[in-house]
Amino acid sequence: MKILVAARISEEGIKKLKEKYEVEIMYNPEESELVEKIKDFDGLVVRSKPKVTRKVIEAGKKLKVIGRAGVGLDNIDLETAKERGIKVVNSPNASSESVAELVFALVLALARKVIKADRSLRDNKWIKKDLRGIELAGKTIGIIGYGRIGAHVAKIGNGFDMKSIAYDVIINEELAKKYGVVYKTLDEVLRESDIITLHVPLLPQTKHMIGEEQFKMMKKTAILVNASRGGTIDEKALYNALKNNEIYGACLDVFENEPPFDNPLLELENTVFTQHLGANTNEAQTKAGIIIAEEIMRIL
Repeated sequence: MKILVAARISEEGIKKLKEKYEVEIMYNPEESELVEKIKDFDGLVVRSKPKVTRKVIEAGKKLKVIGRAGVGLDNIDLETAKERGIKVVNSPNASSESVAELVFALVLALARKVIKADRSLRDNKWIKKDLRGIELAGKTIGIIGYGRIGAHVAKIGNGFDMKSIAYDVIINEELAKKYGVVYKTLDEVLRESDIITLHVPLLPQTKHMIGEEQFKMMKKTAILVNASRGGTIDEKALYNALKNNEIYGACLDVFENEPPFDNPLLELENTVFTQHLGANTNEAQTKAGIIIAEEIMRIL
């Protein structure tokens, strides 16, 4: 059997696949290239790119499994895969720690004005009086989407002596009890939280789930974090909320359109941004490659 690895995964993952299959590597091909190539392969490995469209899947006459090294599946046409009996697998456990740690890296950078302090010092400016920050201790962190990553956020929050509340469409009382998390309605989470962090997939029901109405519910001192999926926040509404100081600030690792070079949010000071780095650690990528290789082996 043959596996096409169409995105960069860890060497450990590739090595594991090579133990059983013939493996070919073709990083980030265009749709036309992938359509031409996929016809001879039994398995396909991708990350957030390339897109696995209907054309690609229909061209994969021998295709039995598509593996996404990571969490989100929004770059794969799941409906067409299901129609053709092709299994789609991912590695959701690989990046839980990395994403949760990034949430706190972003929050601390904003709360303690780390970016402004670093930039000013490099410009030979000592502006200590302008850099008063806020503590996390005693604050309430609201976790929207309390699954694997959300649980790690709560775990870390406990170390900062924070109170954790959560909203999810699926209630897992055992997981909540493990980290002292209390379930609330979405409106309650928005109103009561000092830090609000999103950990939801991008679905029709989560598209722009945080918009103008939701910003009006938040505290003026609230910090909003998104290290899940771009599109879950209405970025125009976020811009207005930040511009008008309706909330304290926002930390974004993801955007509706990436890279977001023409995004007006980049002009604002009460923000911290990263380049979709949630799973971008050595440890997470090693785990993702190994897990997706094992999942493909299980299916085949």
